This record gives sequence, structure tokens and C-alpha cells, in this order.
Amino acid sequence: MSFLKSSTSFTRFRIVDEIPADLWAAVPEKLRQFAFQDIDEIPEERSFGWVNFDDMLDTAWRLSPPEKAEYLVFSLRVDTRRIPPAVLRKHTRIALQEEEQRIREFGKKFVARERKKEIAEQVKLRLRGRFLPIPSEFQVVWNTQTAKIYLASTQGKLIELFQDLFTRTFDLHIEQMLPYGLALSLLGEDVSTRLDEVEATRFL
Repeated sequence: MSFLKSSTSFTRFRIVDEIPADLWAAVPEKLRQFAFQDIDEIPEERSFGWVNFDDMLDTAWRLSPPEKAEYLVFSLRVDTRRIPPAVLRKHTRIALQEEEQRIREFGKKFVARERKKEIAEQVKLRLRGRFLPIPSEFQVVWNTQTAKIYLASTQGKLIELFQDLFTRTFDLHIEQMLPYGLALSLLGEDVSTRLDEVEATRFL
């Protein structure tokens, strides 16, 4: 998802650790260290990492730097290789039939459970090489003055992935700003008691 579109959904985060003064100069190198690695030519199921905000094919930030005034901008790219379930079932069935025919030659009637699992994994691995991964890009905007971060996504699993990769990259812990925490950040801790007493309103 992109912040450059006329509308987008996003999730806010705040940094909970103290930011070391020497971090800013190291940001470009840290991004390159955890940059996206292409899996088009290898049968991996998923790959993820940082890419240039201006071009998701740029993993070395040659086109433009991540620094934009008081902001740092980059993207999280996630490539996922998906095998259609019907295709996987078909080829697994074919492989099992071939295995059943092979073991009958040795006087056996049934394929062992562990052997079935092994065949299924072999089929999945073989098919992965025949399907190109689908790329997805989720842009990130980091306000270095307020220590607030905006991720162009509201997907739960993607949010978890982003938090983990951000912490590994910058050695900083972040937390999602839920409505309660956002209200405290805007109105101050003095309103916490009043917020605790707020009840949901029914509009029916």
C-alpha cells in the first residue's frame, strides 16, 4: 500500500526506547543490511526486507536516499509464492498414485503416513519452482522529530512482521498506537481517569 495514493489505510507506532544520537547516520547502512532478497530463481515460499520508497526494485538506495527533511521513508517489500490449492492437490494425488504403483511391485499395499508427508513436501517444493512470487510493497514514514512511525497497512500479520524486522534492523522497540494510547499522547496523562470511564455508544 502507498502513501502516495489519494487515500490509504495505515497503522501508527511510537518508539518506546531512547534513540541513540549516532543512529541517524547509520540508517542507510542498516537498511541495506536488512534489504529485500529476491527469490525469483530459488524455490523459497516467502522473502521480505526493506526497499527504496521511490522504487521497490532498488535495494541499494541508488535512486534516492531514505532521508526526506525530518522524515525517513522506505518500504517493506514482501514477496510470497502461492501455489493454487487445486494444483497442489492434483499433483500430490498423482505422486501418491505413482508411489502406490511402485510399492505394489514389492508386495506392499499401503503408503506409510510419514512417506505420504514426505511426498507432499516434495511435490510442494517442486511446484514452487514453477510459480513466480507475488510482490507486495508497504510504505513506511518515520518522523524523526516525534519518533512516530506510519506503516501503510492494517493487516495483523504484516504489522507483526514489520515490528519484528524494525526492531532487528534498528535495535529499537516500537508499539502500535491504539486509540487509548493515541488519546493519551494527544491529551496528556491527566485525562487517563476520564478515558477509563468512557463507555461505548450505541447508535441503533
